[in-house]
Amino acid sequence: MEGELLGKKQLSPRNGRRWCRCSTTTVTLLLFLVTNTASILLSSGAGASVVRRYEPATVRLWDDSAALLADLNATRSALESSRVELAGLHARLGTATALLQTLLAEAARGGDGQRKEEAPASGNGWWARELVGELKLAVGNASDGEAALGHACGRFQDELERYMDYKPGGECPSDAALEHLLMRGGCEPLPRRRCRPQSPPGYAEPAPLPKSLWSMPPDTSVVWDAYHPCRNYSCMASRGLGLDLRGRREKGLWTRDDGALAYSVDTALAAKPKGTVRIGLDIGGGGGTFAARMRERGVTVVTATTNAGAPFGSFVASRGLVPLHVGQARRLPFFDGTLDVVHAGRELTSDWMVPGDGVAMEFALFDVYRVLRPGGLFWLDHFVFPGAQLNATYAPMLHRVGFKRLRWNAGRKPDGGVEKNEWYLSALLQKPMT
Repeated sequence: MEGELLGKKQLSPRNGRRWCRCSTTTVTLLLFLVTNTASILLSSGAGASVVRRYEPATVRLWDDSAALLADLNATRSALESSRVELAGLHARLGTATALLQTLLAEAARGGDGQRKEEAPASGNGWWARELVGELKLAVGNASDGEAALGHACGRFQDELERYMDYKPGGECPSDAALEHLLMRGGCEPLPRRRCRPQSPPGYAEPAPLPKSLWSMPPDTSVVWDAYHPCRNYSCMASRGLGLDLRGRREKGLWTRDDGALAYSVDTALAAKPKGTVRIGLDIGGGGGTFAARMRERGVTVVTATTNAGAPFGSFVASRGLVPLHVGQARRLPFFDGTLDVVHAGRELTSDWMVPGDGVAMEFALFDVYRVLRPGGLFWLDHFVFPGAQLNATYAPMLHRVGFKRLRWNAGRKPDGGVEKNEWYLSALLQKPMT
């Protein structure tokens, strides 16, 4: 009995202190959430404004239809403003809740407020097994060496080992499909390799500018990988992949404005003083036709593309344009506030963002906002989305990011879009000056 009492005397103070510390932390965090929520509501004035906006008004009789229409339009405007305001509050509350959950998880892992390192599944950090060969040399043994490639690469160790399986100093294997698989999985940046890429046999010099902008490059300008379904550009052009520079459709892109979804380059450039749109980015730009159209008007546009099923990078370069090999999950490799224009075509849907994935979409839009200079343009071109998500997801999201609308057009997508209720959205947006 005496030993039992002695044990209780030894354990109780420590357990009591831990219980008190955890309870105090939890209470503090809950108070933080409540205070933060109240601050948001009070600072925004949303609670009072919403209540004020919907106070019963004095019943009146309209003497004509014009007065009735004016009142209805005012009511519609008020409702729309309230919906956007509430959507913004919802997002801010969601951020506060996520922060609270993170802090609670930190408190649960380490009662003293210090984060404890989780034990790795193996003795080598986030890798399933010991690294060997070229992969080990490229990554390095030190923990800071793992920054040489993306953290998601740990989920693709088998594929990454195949990617790094080559003879040092020799020729790199033909593995465009493997490279694309890794990048789409978030394994980016890829590690450097000590091998030489294959050179195309019979390589010929490209055509000089400006002729090269609209000249089909010779088939010998690229190595045709087994990943590509064709072995020449004529075959690729016939598959409708935007590589047919002889066709009327490609040469007609962005040359006319139909007043609806199709914007012209000249219309977009007219939104800014002449000469102030100088450099930009085309996300998912395929064969580089948008960049070529802008190049004709003295604007330098980098085309972000991947070799998904076709040698898009080599094709863009053969036209005298700049291809940027970057995947959809990577932060845009530009300094803050540097670009005059960012164009995102319909490839944005299939290759860069997933409709309905609001989190990924919002991260991407904020990254676009980051790289644009104040007053810069964001041209959203034929973005495909489920019709119900325009007002429920994307319109409030673009408003929340901070873009100003210069032009906005939405319409149902033809060719099968009716059954799926798919719509197009084209918009010319602007990052505010302040």
